[in-house]
Amino acid sequence: MYKNKAFDAQSWPLPDTEFENCTFTGCTFNQTDLSGFEFKDCSFHSCDLSMVKLEAAVLHGVLFENCKLIGTDFSKVSRFLFTISFRKSILDYCLFHKTNLKKTTFDHCSLRETIFAEADLTEAKFPQSDLTDATFEHCNLMSADFRTAQNYTIDTSQNRVKNARFAYPGVLGLLKHLGIALEND
Repeated sequence: MYKNKAFDAQSWPLPDTEFENCTFTGCTFNQTDLSGFEFKDCSFHSCDLSMVKLEAAVLHGVLFENCKLIGTDFSKVSRFLFTISFRKSILDYCLFHKTNLKKTTFDHCSLRETIFAEADLTEAKFPQSDLTDATFEHCNLMSADFRTAQNYTIDTSQNRVKNARFAYPGVLGLLKHLGIALEND
């Protein structure tokens, strides 16, 4: 187990699988199998975790900042103590299926074509995030904050949106599924 340690691209210790209060900077984990690894109160800065395998991985109190996580499947992580946050990261083509994302923050992130299916996004925040072609299917979006998010479309007949927060012009993404035309005249 590593505790209170900083790692960079040259010091990645593959044999151990438990990390507590560690910082990873500039590491490339592209397509790496991190299944079963435990990351508690760790932060990743400017790392590439695209297509990483996370089956049964523990992510508790983990921050991803300026990271690439393209195509990562978060639906297979351990649900035990799962808490993560993202800042200025690319999460395009990711999958969050039946994932508990309560109070998760996606701050200034790209979530293009990301799939949220049966995910709990209660009180999640998406400040300045791009949700172009992201899919929300049967999600709990109650009290989620989309006020400064961009390019989202949400079918309110398939998702719970009570007390969710929206602002103009993004709120127009709620109308797309209704098949109505909105005109300025």
